[in-house]
Amino acid sequence: MRTFGQRVFAIVREIPLGSTLSYKEVAQRVGSPSAFRAVGSVLKTNFNPSIPCHRVIKSSGEIGNYNRGGTKEKRKILFEEGVLAI
Repeated sequence: MRTFGQRVFAIVREIPLGSTLSYKEVAQRVGSPSAFRAVGSVLKTNFNPSIPCHRVIKSSGEIGNYNRGGTKEKRKILFEEGVLAI
C-alpha cells in the first residue's frame, strides 16, 4: 500500500500541462478531503521535476508557496504554461 505522500505525488504527476488543482482537490482525490494542509506539507518536500507541484494552488485561486524559487517562479511557470494571464 502506498503512503499518503506517494498518493499525493501520483495525483500531482497526472495534472496536465495548462491545468491546476487546488490543495483541497488533491486531498479529495487522495481520499482524505480534510488533509489539504498535509498535501502542502508533502509538496514542500518535492524536488523531482517530473512531479509538477507548481500546478497545485489554493482554493481561493491564490498561487500558494513553491519550494523551487518561491511564488514569483511559480507564477512565471504557470504563466508560461498558459494557466495565468498576468
